[in-house]
Amino acid sequence: MNSLPERAIYAGTFDPLTTGHIDLIERGLKLFPEVIVAVAANPGKSPLFSLEDRVELASQVLSKHGNAKVVGFSTLLVDFAQQLGASVILRGLRAVSDFEFEFQLASMNRRLNSSIETVFLTPAENHTFVSASLVKEIGRLGGDVSPFVHPLVFDALCEKFEQ
Repeated sequence: MNSLPERAIYAGTFDPLTTGHIDLIERGLKLFPEVIVAVAANPGKSPLFSLEDRVELASQVLSKHGNAKVVGFSTLLVDFAQQLGASVILRGLRAVSDFEFEFQLASMNRRLNSSIETVFLTPAENHTFVSASLVKEIGRLGGDVSPFVHPLVFDALCEKFEQ
């Protein structure tokens, strides 16, 4: 019988890291001894925060989780996962609408590297509507995003929107 993989990777832009992301990371940590939070450079999305800022914020927020490691990357996810010894990619599904894209992504990743599996996790019900895009939009328009992000992320968002 095979044992569970030692390391999973949870990748995203995390611009910004939300309570939904944190929920999925904590769920992943219940399943795997180590979760690598891989922050994608993803310049095509024109992120609000620089890659360095996103890695630093995530590192600070997740510092209480000794078995969560935060790293930035700008390569193919399956190549990065293999380089770090992760044999599982964690992905979140908030709603049925996420499934089609995530299924396509998982299928492509499997085609690129069949030794890496994708595991889908759903967030707690109180996080299903939280997305980084919505948080940024609400923040830009002066709304209160504090219920959707860690206090450190909230402070960083307030600083960005004051500029």
